[in-house]
Amino acid sequence: MSLLEQLNENMKQAMRAKDKEQLSVIRMVKASLQNEAIKLGVETLSEEDEITVLSRELKQRRDSMKEFEAANRTDLAEKLASEIEMLQPYLPAQLSETEVEQLVQETIEQVGATSKKDFGKVMQQIMPKVKGKADGSVVQQLVQKHLA
Repeated sequence: MSLLEQLNENMKQAMRAKDKEQLSVIRMVKASLQNEAIKLGVETLSEEDEITVLSRELKQRRDSMKEFEAANRTDLAEKLASEIEMLQPYLPAQLSETEVEQLVQETIEQVGATSKKDFGKVMQQIMPKVKGKADGSVVQQLVQKHLA
């Protein structure tokens, strides 16, 4: 079942259950996917493009949630936390920190990186491997740690 079919099915369930929050999140994701398809000029997005859009939406919510928490707006932060929870099932399984660390070490060896100057090379090689499976900021921190 494609992501769009899954979203449509979940949207119907949310309508039947009168779950306005779930319905809102699903509609938002569908709109983002459609906007990306229009932007790319294609009828349907590839699975990789879908993951990119979902990852972007998730990242926006995480960033906003941090800002709301910093501003003591717990009501808005909790709303975003529930939206993040609703988006998680649509993404591939996330890699654990140890798996990401292992990938970072392997990539550093492949690239032959020895100092912080090679940070860009390592990130360029590792990000396609972890796309949608790990948070970019976690990857960035681990790469910096290993290159230090």
